[in-house]
This record gives sequence, structure tokens and C-alpha cells, in this order.
Amino acid sequence: MKIRSNKDTLLNGILTVQNIITSKTTLPILSHILIETQGSNLKLTATDLDVGISCVIPVDIQETGAITVPAKKFGEIIKELPDEDVVITTKKNNLVVIEVKNCEFKIIGLGREEYPTLPEFKDKEIIKLEQANLKQMLKLVSFAVCYDETRYILNGILFEIKNNQLNLVATDSKRLAIIEKKLKQDIHKDFKVIVPNKTIQELSRNLKEELELSIVLGNNQILFDLGNIVIISRLIEGEFPDYHQVISHTLANIPENKLKTKREDFLLALKRAALLTTPDYQAVKLEVFKDKMVVSKSTPDIGESREEVLVEYKGKEMVVGFNPNYLIDVLKNLEEEDIVFEITGSDKPGVIRVDGYIYLVLPMLLE
Repeated sequence: MKIRSNKDTLLNGILTVQNIITSKTTLPILSHILIETQGSNLKLTATDLDVGISCVIPVDIQETGAITVPAKKFGEIIKELPDEDVVITTKKNNLVVIEVKNCEFKIIGLGREEYPTLPEFKDKEIIKLEQANLKQMLKLVSFAVCYDETRYILNGILFEIKNNQLNLVATDSKRLAIIEKKLKQDIHKDFKVIVPNKTIQELSRNLKEELELSIVLGNNQILFDLGNIVIISRLIEGEFPDYHQVISHTLANIPENKLKTKREDFLLALKRAALLTTPDYQAVKLEVFKDKMVVSKSTPDIGESREEVLVEYKGKEMVVGFNPNYLIDVLKNLEEEDIVFEITGSDKPGVIRVDGYIYLVLPMLLE
């Protein structure tokens, strides 16, 4: 193989795929990137056997071929090269020569035949979606994913398609985020799958504000085709909690206790109060009155804060505690100028609803 590439183009391709590679792998080949010629392009692939990602970049191909190279070292070398075209040549015994005008590196790769083959998705229904839409949907639910590995079912986002509608759901059992989007095409088969958080992070990182993507469901695997980038992932096996029951029960019990306030004002007040939280004293107190909400925090041996936020509210006066980070997460990702926060009492979930989006957060006991 012999190719010539623009340095920045090659480096961007490496950075796109190398994120999923971990240093803990027991298989040396998994610390490598597969580089192979494909038509007039160069295809770079990385996998940890659970998630695979490939990226296609334009290069000048002078001789076809394929080789694997150690991802970390290859990326470091390309990054430090002068801003000139890079020539990569493979020699006998998997030797890879990297050259620019006055500089040359030689590194040892491994043969293409040792690298795991990513699964193929043939004769499967393709779901089309605007990349910007999915990017926004993931932004509004991904922060609610559970990171406790003993609750592996919750270590990802539920993708549910029903009645030509895509629902994304995430929960860590203390909060629940759901967003719905009507699809433009008719989907012939409903499905529910749980996509792991690592895949979600890679997907979010690579989604653009324009163009479409294709989603293809295989046997316990899912493919996201972004055009020049393809992500393939194993799915989390198991039954996701029945979020429909949680939603219907919670929303059925919410009276007219709805306060309207400026999202930014509420967000900043929570951020300031959160400065005094500790692992043992997390809850921030919200005292709700007719025209104001008092956001306060008192932590033994540290100090206290108190701040008033203007609100429109017609319900009964109440006091309720919340983990401020759970409210900060949603408020900083919403774009609306005003938000409505629905509360029923100190032992019931708070709810924020915005056009096809629902966020539930459980209260905390106040110390």
C-alpha cells in the first residue's frame, strides 16, 4: 500500500476513530487502527468488539492495500509532523513507513487478516433521520443515563420506534428523560433496543448540523451511517423499565401547581446554590410563593446561600428539595427562554415538559 494524504485530513480521520480504543484491552490488535484503501479513499477502522467505527477520507492512492497500525503512536506521529502532505507506504513484515519532506518514521504494524471484521447489515429496513434532529434528541436525554454498571439495563438509551415515531428514553432511576420525534417515512416494523452509552457518546460527537443519517437494526446490533462515518454497536440485552407507566401515573397526579420562570435565572440560581453542596448534603431547598421562588442551601461547617427568583405561580405555597445537578442538567440543555416547572409536593416528582419532551426528577429529603 502507498498513499499520499493531506496531514490535517489524515489526522482528523484518526481522531474520529481512535476514541473508542482503550488501553485495557487484552488483545493487542484492538489497540490498532485498520487502514485500507477503498476505491479512491482511505478507510480507517477501530473497534473494541462492542463498538466499531469507520471513517472514509479522500487520499491519493498510489498502491492499494491494508495494514493495521498502533492507534496511539500513529496518531501522535501524524499530529507532530510538519504541515505537509504525508506519504504512507507498507513494506515487508508489516513495516509502515511514514514520510514528509525532511522527516521519516518507521513503525511496526500487524496484518490485516488479524483484525476483527465488522458485521454486515444486508436486507434490513433503513430508517432515515436528520442528523441535527437526532443530535438535539440525544442532547436532551443522554445526561439521564445511569453509570452504575450493576444496573446495566440503564447504561444506555432506549430507542423505540412505534407508529412511525422515534422515542428516546434514559433514566438512572432518580430522573427520567423522554423525547419524541415523528418520522417522515413509514416504518414497517416497531422495535425497542437499548444503545450503550459509549456508542451514544461517539454518535453525539460525530453528528453534524446538516445531512441525514441512516439507522439500521441487525441481530443484537445497530448501525448508524453518517455518510463518511459509520458506527456499529452491540445492543444491551434485557427489558427496559416500563416508562409509559411511570409517565402516566406521574402526570395524572399533577394539579395546577405549575410555576413559570426564566430558564436562565433558574439555572444560574441553582448553579450558585450548588456551590455549597457536598456528597452528604446535596439537596437544595426550593420555597415556592405566589410571585417568587427562594432557592437556598445550608451546609454545616461550610455556609449558606439564599436567592430569590421571580416566578408566575398560582398554586399552594410549598417547600421541596432537589439535587441541583439534576435540574441544572436539563435547564442548560433546553433552549426555551421560559420554562414551566410542575411540582406537587415534597415527595412527588418535579416535571418539565417542552414540545414532545418530558423530564421527571425525584425530590430529595431536606436535611
